[in-house]
Amino acid sequence: MSFPQLPGYSLNKNLGKEKFHKSQHWGFCNSISMLTNEDKPGIGGEPLLGRCQKSKFSIFPRGMGGEVPSWVAFDKQVLCFDAYFEDEVPDKDKELYRIRHCKIYFYLEDDTIQVLEPQLKNSGMPQGTFLRRHRIPLPPPNEDNFYTIQDFNVNIDIVFYSRVFKIYDCDPFTRNFLRKMGITVNPSGTCPDDPYMKERKKFAPTGVYNPGQITDRTILNVFGGLVGNRARYLLDNCKTGALDQEFYKDKDLKIGAIINIWGRKVLLCDCDEFTKQYYKTKYGIMDFTPIPYKNPPLPKVERIFPPYHGYGSEEDSLCSCLGLMPKPPQKDFKKFMEKDSFGLESHVLRFLAKLDTEDCIDKDRRFIISYYLSDDTLSVYELRMRNSGILGGKFLERDRVKKPGQLLFKSEPSEFFKAWDLFVGAHVCFNGHNFILLNCDEYAFSYMEQHANEFPMSNIELILKKLKAIGSPSARDIKLVFAATDPKHTKVLDYETFREVMLNITNDRLTEHEIMTVARYYSVREDSDSDMTFLITLAQEQLKKYTFEIFDKMIDMCTYKDQAKTGLLPSPAIRILCKSFRMPLPDDLLRALLSKFEDSQEQINYQQFFSSINWRINMVPPLQDIPYSNNEDSWNYVAPPLPVKSVRYLPLLEDVFGLEDES
Repeated sequence: MSFPQLPGYSLNKNLGKEKFHKSQHWGFCNSISMLTNEDKPGIGGEPLLGRCQKSKFSIFPRGMGGEVPSWVAFDKQVLCFDAYFEDEVPDKDKELYRIRHCKIYFYLEDDTIQVLEPQLKNSGMPQGTFLRRHRIPLPPPNEDNFYTIQDFNVNIDIVFYSRVFKIYDCDPFTRNFLRKMGITVNPSGTCPDDPYMKERKKFAPTGVYNPGQITDRTILNVFGGLVGNRARYLLDNCKTGALDQEFYKDKDLKIGAIINIWGRKVLLCDCDEFTKQYYKTKYGIMDFTPIPYKNPPLPKVERIFPPYHGYGSEEDSLCSCLGLMPKPPQKDFKKFMEKDSFGLESHVLRFLAKLDTEDCIDKDRRFIISYYLSDDTLSVYELRMRNSGILGGKFLERDRVKKPGQLLFKSEPSEFFKAWDLFVGAHVCFNGHNFILLNCDEYAFSYMEQHANEFPMSNIELILKKLKAIGSPSARDIKLVFAATDPKHTKVLDYETFREVMLNITNDRLTEHEIMTVARYYSVREDSDSDMTFLITLAQEQLKKYTFEIFDKMIDMCTYKDQAKTGLLPSPAIRILCKSFRMPLPDDLLRALLSKFEDSQEQINYQQFFSSINWRINMVPPLQDIPYSNNEDSWNYVAPPLPVKSVRYLPLLEDVFGLEDES
């Protein structure tokens, strides 16, 4: 049944209502827009459905009482309650909880609450301010309201942020104030003992006595002022009230003894030399064996890193496992600065190599392997050969190369090829391609010999020791073999003959590089006109190819630097001058050419040098089919600047086996 739409029969509350505005919650204070009041009603000045108005005052509404504001009337008036709470101890079996005492302060001026925990010495817990002073909300479901004075009493439980505090007493001011407010104060309760502190008091010693409590005899009576001015005392001869207290003495202390120090059992483990001498003299104790008191070191736990996942470099992936904030891997910047190319020092070791194969096409291919000492990277360049069907050029991009036979996804860092792994005669595998190193340039030989501690194949001392260990049992036979290969007694052997003899007497236990190192050390280096003509021809063809012909300017610059007008300059100065004028000659060829013009003091006649390579004035007949490139990756093998043609074998035999008797 429906009611007719007549006045008085409608249930619509909006009938007859004239205000439908929404209350404004924002306003201005000191010309600043801010939220002025959040308790304003809803639509039309009426509260919304289900909304409860918050109490604006703690006890009395505004207009009752005096006109003095609360922050003045209740200034420095604080209610103090004694309370405790139970703190669980889940990590120990002997105790399940602890009783912790605290003080609850209620500030009347602004209804703020503060909880303080008195500090207890040697408690092992942080104490002091437990809850800072602020208004504390009521527990759910009334969390939108705050605690007031009506919520406090004695012998009640109160909840602050899900922790239950049990109030058992308060001070007289608080009790009187609550009574004046009309609150019936409950009788005071008791605080239970802390089970942990109660247990500690059972094995702790008796407390310290006050002065006068410990006496040898007891005073029974005092007569003073009765007979004359003298005072008389009556003492107990039976000493019934005497109180004796025992203390630790020196005879109670010894290594291995356990003493009780205020409830703590202490084991004496060792003593100093003065104490040992004292006990030897007074008590005749001679055994002072110390008791080990230090805990054994914990076993070192080895860090196990996850295996390499294949993304990025191995060092970069490892850095992501060392910390929450990944950092880029650290590079050896010092090594890079020391071994980077600078001036005439390239710090690049170049080797001539071939493929380790029997294929008729691949066995004739030649490669240049360049090892960069600054960052331990290497590159492979294939020499171009006419009518071979192979284009040549870059074979392997410059990068670090892993040694073969290693797992790809593993936790341990991979091993890469180092400089000492490359030497003449070595068999290496670069990304599945097997190479045999045939030779290296003069710079590589010189660098390895200058750093013999890093390159054992160029260490002449190690090679001589190795040769001595191999040939000592048959030293006389070895000398006869060298003498048989030199029937004319020239005391010199050519390199090929010397190499065959070394391979025979060592049963191929010396590598090609070691034999070359010995030959270079005992070599007879002779200059020949054919070698000089060959180098001048190579230089002129290279200069002619690039139409380099500013030799007059270079001679003028040398004349300017020659202050003494001797016509001579040091060899390094000529090399720097050639580099400054960008002479298109490879460094190996330039060094070999300069060595031909050096005198005994490493001085060069610059007029003679530049005139000899001037292809406009002193052109030499060209050589046929001698390819040469200025690319750093391409190095066509040329004889070293000081080629090893002959080797003096007598000094070698003397250094290895010693001098032989003339008899």
